Amino acid sequence: MKYGSLIAGLLSICTLSATQTQAAASHINSTYVTSSYAKTKYPLVFAHGMGGWIRAGIDELGVDYWYQILPDLARNGANAWATRVSPFNTSEVRGEQLLQQVEEILAITNAPKVNLLGHSHGGHSIAYVSNILPDKIASATAISSPLKGSPVADLIVSVQGTPLEQPVVDLINFGSKAIVWAQQQDPNSLPHDSLGAGKSLTLAGSKAFAQKYALGMPKTACGEGADMEKGIYFYSFSGNSTLTNALDPDSFLAATGLLMQAPNDNDGLVSRCSAKYGKTVRDNYHWNHLDVINQFFGLRSIFFFFSVAVYRQHANRLKLQDL
Repeated sequence: MKYGSLIAGLLSICTLSATQTQAAASHINSTYVTSSYAKTKYPLVFAHGMGGWIRAGIDELGVDYWYQILPDLARNGANAWATRVSPFNTSEVRGEQLLQQVEEILAITNAPKVNLLGHSHGGHSIAYVSNILPDKIASATAISSPLKGSPVADLIVSVQGTPLEQPVVDLINFGSKAIVWAQQQDPNSLPHDSLGAGKSLTLAGSKAFAQKYALGMPKTACGEGADMEKGIYFYSFSGNSTLTNALDPDSFLAATGLLMQAPNDNDGLVSRCSAKYGKTVRDNYHWNHLDVINQFFGLRSIFFFFSVAVYRQHANRLKLQDL
């Protein structure tokens, strides 16, 4: 573990600077701006998924969760922020952590609203904030988010009540603390609850969450949610491929994808239908669950859309809506 920061640092060279709020949000600045293509009216606030981070490693040498995505947005005029919440915890706990950072970003920028974007479990986080603070949210975009849950979570949670429960819980909680430590933070500065995290993303847990925080949520098994509710525009986009580049470490998603109810229509962890939220931008990108955030290190199929460009285009979509 003592070499974690060094190893992470050697993996990527970043050309941005970041200023952090006390609540751990980072404002992504580019050393130069090439256009105003992604310059939205309101700040773009990104919420990472389960096991996520802002940057692992030191500022000069580190690996960004949103690999190359936020720097590209900043170069194209966006006011982009990356937030940090507990890597593993319940949807409500993570949502409340995001809410606190949104309030700080609003105070720092003096903006009346923000645009929220959440990947994976981060989709639950932005849904929570949108329901609790609707007058401060311009749009909410869920990215490959298991809003109807994931059978993979059900499988993991099935260890509860067996001899494997405590070892698995301890191992994941240790990993959660390690992720926080790798960001140069006190591992105990955030609460960790791996079992609660897993239960939140089960089919039953996600159904209960969607009923409680209903804005933008679909009312049918595979339909879209409302385009707009309470003044918030809702969007989602996702992929439905599992193996996209045999050289990519995320190839293990080809195996987890077989556990899904729709084995040929998911990204390895989330089905196409589970990822629906508000208006669907597109639900069949040739991406798996990590390609959508350009991991690992931009490896993907060379014949299909570059995810960085899709985020830039979505920012422009929000800009044209005066958001």
